[in-house]
Amino acid sequence: MPQEFPATTPFIRPYEHAPSQRYLKMDNQDLHQHGQSRRWQRGLWILVASYVLDWIILLIFGIVGYVLGKLTPNKRPFSLEDRDISFPFTIHETVPAWVAMIANTVAPIIIIIVISLVFVPGRTVPLGTPKALVWKRKLWELHMGLLGLGLSLISAWFITNGMKNMFGKPRPDLLSRCQPDIAHVSQYVVGGIANISSNGQLVSADICKNPDKSLVDDGFRSYPSGHSSSSAAGLLYLSLFIASKFAITIPFLAPASYTDAASYTAFPSRYTRANRGDGDLNGEAYELRDQKPRDEVLSRPSDPAMRQRLTRHRTTVAAVRRQAAAPPLYLLALCVLPFFGAVFISGSRWFDFRHHGFDILFGFFIGTLTAVFAFRYYHLPLSQGAGWAWGPRSPDKAFWAGVGSFSYATTAAMDDGSFDRQFATSRPSTFDAEDNDNVYARDDEERIGMSSTRSGTGYVSPVGQRSRTVGFGNDSREV
Repeated sequence: MPQEFPATTPFIRPYEHAPSQRYLKMDNQDLHQHGQSRRWQRGLWILVASYVLDWIILLIFGIVGYVLGKLTPNKRPFSLEDRDISFPFTIHETVPAWVAMIANTVAPIIIIIVISLVFVPGRTVPLGTPKALVWKRKLWELHMGLLGLGLSLISAWFITNGMKNMFGKPRPDLLSRCQPDIAHVSQYVVGGIANISSNGQLVSADICKNPDKSLVDDGFRSYPSGHSSSSAAGLLYLSLFIASKFAITIPFLAPASYTDAASYTAFPSRYTRANRGDGDLNGEAYELRDQKPRDEVLSRPSDPAMRQRLTRHRTTVAAVRRQAAAPPLYLLALCVLPFFGAVFISGSRWFDFRHHGFDILFGFFIGTLTAVFAFRYYHLPLSQGAGWAWGPRSPDKAFWAGVGSFSYATTAAMDDGSFDRQFATSRPSTFDAEDNDNVYARDDEERIGMSSTRSGTGYVSPVGQRSRTVGFGNDSREV
């Protein structure tokens, strides 16, 4: 009896060409799968490096913003009789810079960490899902939440500090800081025409004799308000994050092209019909189902077809009103609290005489713009995303996509149409979705479903009730 080849040697098996000869044959399919797995690992490290670069870029812009804030600003000429800059200097601010930093940055970081690790991925995780897979989803949502917060805060920081020094607008308390040389005003006149009631002339900042140069320089950084922009950037982003994770949105109706509800769960490929039920009272009582139109010929009101149509209409109306519901008010209050905090911080700059009204409003606008942009840059829409962040980039587009690329989530094979031809042999069968799923990368076939998003239909539960379809049925992996 021929000797068995050790079963522990991978990808090699005995092959008897003739009774007197024994050969070892490499399985081409297994070798192909092994090569695919190695390429996958290389792609993983490339993808990780691309997100590390994202953090480095944010750090660089943060440092540049800090340097901009320390430069000597332009100093706009002013009038010594301007009442808008004649307010007293407030020694003890209502919200000092260090308190604002805790409220705008530290508190959102802590809250995002708690929400991501405790409430994600929600109640839609099927029974038997490995804990490693759940924790990968938690960490991915945490990473996206913090990356979006960093983008929002640093963008507002960079823009605000650059504008402050460029415009050099006097603060409402400038004259209190300035300590002008009243005895020699004529030496500092740079414009204006004197009249009977007032000299009406503008003087340069050289008239200020306060020895504290940093205090005087800061008196010309009124526009825009840094407290306002940073508070809106951090706290409004936090409000959007909370609303996303806890499904806090205005009730709405979904379009008729609704996809299956399972695609919005935490792990769609693990969500079987047994988990959700098939009847209207089991699992999908509040979900919109696609309705195919039926051809009907209505002759007169007494026609049985008309009665059937009216019956279907009543059923449809009843189903529509059950598709959405308003979230509990305590959740709405929890969501808007950070926003109210941003409003208070911004308003304190008015009664502390640190900024003019327009400076505060424009600073808040900057923070709002960066918060909304950063949230949408890394998260699905509130009404369509079921609380999920966008998935990772494709490894072969981690740093660059170029013209003609469909998406940073798709691969080059999908863009040029060769994916369909290669699909049957492109994925190693040994790379199991359940045991080897990685938070930073996904298979090509999983990305096919990215474009199939679905609008949510009101409040059912926190994160995960409605997500996007990823993958091909049970052969996909979740991130």
